[in-house]
Amino acid sequence: MTYTSTSSAASMPESSLNGTARKAAECHQDVHETIVDALDLLWDAFEEDQPSNLYQLVMGQVERPLLSRVLERCDYNQSRAAACLGINRSTLRKKLREHDLI
Repeated sequence: MTYTSTSSAASMPESSLNGTARKAAECHQDVHETIVDALDLLWDAFEEDQPSNLYQLVMGQVERPLLSRVLERCDYNQSRAAACLGINRSTLRKKLREHDLI
């Protein structure tokens, strides 16, 4: 299955989506809601303090498992993993090194 973007599928009327696109749109919504909930919990953990490094904190938590899981699902083929992520293979290798995944 080739899947490049959920934004168009997520915004289409449900009746016009085929089974795969409908599942992808539902998954997109589930992931979105999960992220929103996690961000609310994280924000609340700061109590009265406004975070100053929220982007770095969140990306540090999300990027490593994303890279690891995509690599695993692509049978550790870095070219396929890079294609699935929509990034250059050398960028993938750099990110894998940054996260001690290679």
